[in-house]
Amino acid sequence: MDSVRKQLDALMGANRNGDVREVNRKYYDRDVCRLYLVGLCPHDLFQLTKMDLGACSKVHSLQLRKEYEESKAKGKDNYDRELEDVIEKLIIECDRKITRALKRLEEDDAKAAIAIAVSEVTKSPEVDEYSKQIKEKLKEADLLELEGKSDNKIRVMEQVEELRGKRADKQATLLLEAFNKDRAMMPQPLQNPPPLAPLPLPPDARTQEMIIEKLKMAEELGMPILLFVNFERPPDVAIS
Repeated sequence: MDSVRKQLDALMGANRNGDVREVNRKYYDRDVCRLYLVGLCPHDLFQLTKMDLGACSKVHSLQLRKEYEESKAKGKDNYDRELEDVIEKLIIECDRKITRALKRLEEDDAKAAIAIAVSEVTKSPEVDEYSKQIKEKLKEADLLELEGKSDNKIRVMEQVEELRGKRADKQATLLLEAFNKDRAMMPQPLQNPPPLAPLPLPPDARTQEMIIEKLKMAEELGMPILLFVNFERPPDVAIS
């Protein structure tokens, strides 16, 4: 009702019935909706949806909108930026809600896929036969209850529970077999991996002595120290 009343106020004025004292407002008053003056109040959007903002608490008036447009044409006021900011926030909020809804759908689809996969894996003629017997026993129990044979019904329900247990055991076995089959198809680690290359042994005392002599010679002659050393014999160095 509030939204309808506001629409009538905007079209015909608040004093359309002659029972409200007319208020002399200006378009720039604080209780006037600037977004409505620009052309679109967000409260008029998404009505009767989850994004419904409810009725606007400020005044909507076509006459004040006309006054605003005349003033805007003269370059006095411009509220367009305010409307753009509000619409941008609404778009961001809508995107967030859409993202959350899509995520819930993905989770629901994943759960449904798992349930379907389990039901497909646990199907077998034996399971179907158990289900058929359970259904028949439940019908029999309902008839016994109508006939007032409570003792017989109790015995039949005990048989139903026994059948349900057997069916559950069979389904568990089928599910375990399917799991083991999938695991067997996965790549397995090598049973006997090739041995790693042996680490190099540290040089013996003679070799270490040769390396030290070479480094001393290179340092005395101002030669760069090489990283790769020939351990067979020290190089011949011509001393002038």
